[in-house]
Parts: sequence; structure tokens; C-alpha cells
Amino acid sequence: MIPAWVDGKLTPVEKLDAHLRGLRHKAVSVFVMEGPRVLIQQRASTKYHTPNLWANTCCTHPEWDEDGATCATRRLSEELGITGLTLTQRDTLEYRADVGGGLIEHEVVEVFICQADKDLKLDLNPDEVQAVRWVDLHNLAAETWQSPERFTPWIRIYMQDHFDRIFGMLTRA
Repeated sequence: MIPAWVDGKLTPVEKLDAHLRGLRHKAVSVFVMEGPRVLIQQRASTKYHTPNLWANTCCTHPEWDEDGATCATRRLSEELGITGLTLTQRDTLEYRADVGGGLIEHEVVEVFICQADKDLKLDLNPDEVQAVRWVDLHNLAAETWQSPERFTPWIRIYMQDHFDRIFGMLTRA
């Protein structure tokens, strides 16, 4: 059960039901950085929406009784085997996007960033992630414009509409 607003009240709702109904719901997104590079993931081919598309390092929904930072830490470990990083909340954003198959992501998303070393250890969960790659942040933003069909709607929204809100102070000399 994830936290979603039903008739203006935060209510526990099944995740798929929230997406089918297009309910506004809580989410978290994480960007693991190594200097100017960001780790992105290609979603597993078995995901029920946006399979095979590239997304930020980690994105998910907190459980009903879970705060955003705890959720982000948990999912970094579960999806990518990443532990021991210090998360910093950068912003809370809201967006609504069609993710195909009659599903809508209408998220109030806490966005977290953390710094990692070059030798970051990964252990990919194949049910969640089929590949990862490090990419320069500005190159990623350009790629989302040049080949939007390769990326999830939310990473395109982050890169194209909220780049400065998320990464502004990190990208200035």
C-alpha cells in the first residue's frame, strides 16, 4: 500500500490502483552522483510500466508508514545493492505523466541526491534493473531531448523542467 490522496485525504492505496486511477501519490527519486556524472538505470523488461526505459538511479513509492529518506535508502539497496551513502533531499516536485497501458503517474516526489566514489559496488536486482551506466549530467539532459523515447517520462521531466531545482548548485563552478 502506498500513500495516495483520495478525495483530498491521504489514504493507503494499492500501487497499481493508484496508477490506474491516476491518483496523486507519494514517491521518491534518487540520483547517485560521482562528480559531474550520474548513475542511471535501465528498467527491467518485466516491469509493469515503462519497461526497458532509462530512468534515474532509483525511483519508487514509499510504503504507507515509511518516510521518503528511509524508502530511498531501502530501495537503493534492494534495486542496486547500494548501501552506505548519505542522501540529501534536494526538492519536492509534482508531476503527472502518462506511462502507457492506461496508467498515470501523478507523483508528489521527494528528490534525493548522494555522492559516491568511483569504485561504488553494485549488485543489480534483475527483477528491477537490467543495466546501469554513468553519464555526464549535461549529456543526460541532452539525451532526453534528442531521444526521448529511450527515457521514462519522469526523468525527461526532471532533466527538462527541473534541472536547476535538482542540480543547480552542483553544476556551478
